[in-house]
Amino acid sequence: MPSGRVHNLINIAAYSVLAAGALYATRQDLLVVTPAQALNFTLAYAAGTFLLSPDLDLAEGKVDSKRHWGVLGVLWVPYGMLFSHRGWSHSWVIGPLTRLLYVALIAALIVGLVRFIAPDLQMPTIPQPIAWKVVLPLLIGYYLSQWLHLIADGVRPDHGLRKSYRKVRGR
Repeated sequence: MPSGRVHNLINIAAYSVLAAGALYATRQDLLVVTPAQALNFTLAYAAGTFLLSPDLDLAEGKVDSKRHWGVLGVLWVPYGMLFSHRGWSHSWVIGPLTRLLYVALIAALIVGLVRFIAPDLQMPTIPQPIAWKVVLPLLIGYYLSQWLHLIADGVRPDHGLRKSYRKVRGR
C-alpha cells in the first residue's frame, strides 16, 4: 500500500496525462469541454485527491488528507472511528459516497448552528435546479481520484461486495 505522498503523486501524474489528452481531444474537435466543466472536474479531482482520500478512515493517526484540512482535520477523527481501514470506506461506490455524506453532515451542522446563533443572517443559496453539465464533471473528477487511490492500494471494484457476500454465506 503506497504512502499518502505516493498516492498524491500518482493522482497528479494521472491528472496531467488526462488533462493533456482532453486538451488534445478538444483541439481536434473530438471532445467538447467547457471551461466551467474543466474547472469543476479539476476542483473535484483535487478535493478527492488531497482532502477526501479513502485513507481518512485512519484519521486518528497522521494522514495526509487530514493534515491538509489544517485545524479542521480533527473533524475527521469520528469518521476514522466509524469506518475500519480498508473496509466500506475503501469500496468503489459507497466509500467515496460516505465521505461526501460526512462533509454534507458537517456542513448541515455548521449551517444549523449559524442559523441558531444568527437567525437573521442571509445564507447563500444553491441555485435550483442544478444542471447535469455542472454535477457530472464534479462526480467524475471526485470518483476518478478515489478510484486511482483504490487501484494503487490493490482494491478490486467488487471489494465491499465480496466481503458482504462472504458474511452472508458464513465464511
